Amino acid sequence: MKLRYAMVCSSNQNRSMEAHSLLKREGFDVASYGTGQHVKLPGPSIREPNVYDFGTPYKHMFDDLRRKDIELLSLGFNSRYKRNGILPMLKRNLSVKLAPQRWQENAADGPFDVVLTFEEKVFDLVLEDLHNRDQVLLKPVLVINLEVKDNHEEAAVGGRQALILCQELEATENWEETIDDIINNFEKQHRRKLLYNISFY
Repeated sequence: MKLRYAMVCSSNQNRSMEAHSLLKREGFDVASYGTGQHVKLPGPSIREPNVYDFGTPYKHMFDDLRRKDIELLSLGFNSRYKRNGILPMLKRNLSVKLAPQRWQENAADGPFDVVLTFEEKVFDLVLEDLHNRDQVLLKPVLVINLEVKDNHEEAAVGGRQALILCQELEATENWEETIDDIINNFEKQHRRKLLYNISFY
């Protein structure tokens, strides 16, 4: 059964893009999104993130941060963005798609069969958005939250687990009948608690 998948995190940079990249490589029909107001990347300090609008190409962010990095180096500071993995991440992202997309602004991309989120707050925002739409198709959509910390190591683990979960769903004839078993088996196998909900388009 060929399902359509959406991977969603806050900024459509790290967790959703790691999963998108993996699933795309494995031949899945997959898209990815963020639910935040803006795209935020680490900056010179926690209080000064680099902020971009959704739709800003990853290539633009890459060039912008590389330029800032060269300026830091010329002032005798550390290479911040290369060291913290931001530049390699952006390079990966721009090989997957052009720019981060915001879930709430891309309703026309649906309907999806499965939406996988990586943070409970994002899970709630996706469900809220689906409930607020005109549910005219009455086509079910499975929304699952796999909680993943927003760092490169955890995103790599989360991406692999997202792939395993999607392979399980892809292998079933009818996920609506088997979803409880799939979730229970996954939780036992990976010792991760999943949240899930069925909404409609």
